[in-house]
Amino acid sequence: MRNRHFRRTARTSALGTAALLAALTLTACQGDDQAAADSAPAPSAPSEQPSDSPKAPADQQKDSTGSDADSGSASGSDSVSSSGSTHAEPAAQKPKDTAKDTGADSGPVTRACDGGNTKVTITAVTRPINHMLLTVTNTGSKACNAYYYPFLAFGEAQAVPPVYEESKPQAVVTLSPGQSAYAGVMTSSADGSGEGGYSAKDLTVSFQNRQGSGSTGPSSNVPLAKPVYVDSTLKVTYWQATMTDALTY
Repeated sequence: MRNRHFRRTARTSALGTAALLAALTLTACQGDDQAAADSAPAPSAPSEQPSDSPKAPADQQKDSTGSDADSGSASGSDSVSSSGSTHAEPAAQKPKDTAKDTGADSGPVTRACDGGNTKVTITAVTRPINHMLLTVTNTGSKACNAYYYPFLAFGEAQAVPPVYEESKPQAVVTLSPGQSAYAGVMTSSADGSGEGGYSAKDLTVSFQNRQGSGSTGPSSNVPLAKPVYVDSTLKVTYWQATMTDALTY
């Protein structure tokens, strides 16, 4: 009887001991977990990153319509400068008709200079000796051509004096209104070799036509400051663009 009670008591004691050990073990595990949690570093706050999330429809509409003051002015300026569709380019202006303003022909000049659209003068020069300078100035409203060389008639002369062929220019001299052309005139020989000399008190100048087949238009009566002595060596140059060229021969 005593042994049975002893075994029962021993079994009960063993069960109580086991239960106590289990409770102690559970308590120790919970303590370790809490310590580990306390010792673990706290998670740091996430760093601020650019937002890649899509904007709200209202914000998207604000950006696309340019209602924002800064973005709207920039995008509007860029679109105008790049496309240029906000305003039309001015129409090209028609070139001004300079021919009407200057009186020059709009196409190639074919009109011949003559006594009706020019003024002619003649002056004595010191070099070359026995030479004079003939000047024709366009007094008209349109350009004219001084074709070939002038036909001269001193006094009552019937024949036209010959020309210095070597003085022929490369191109016809064209005179716009106000411009002048020149011709050199040798009146007599310097060594006295000329024949049939006489003193002329007046001069008539005629102009050649485009074809060079004769005179054209009215002639010019040129007053002489004093009588001019001429002889058989009387000769003239082609019309030149400069006085220097006219007095070379």
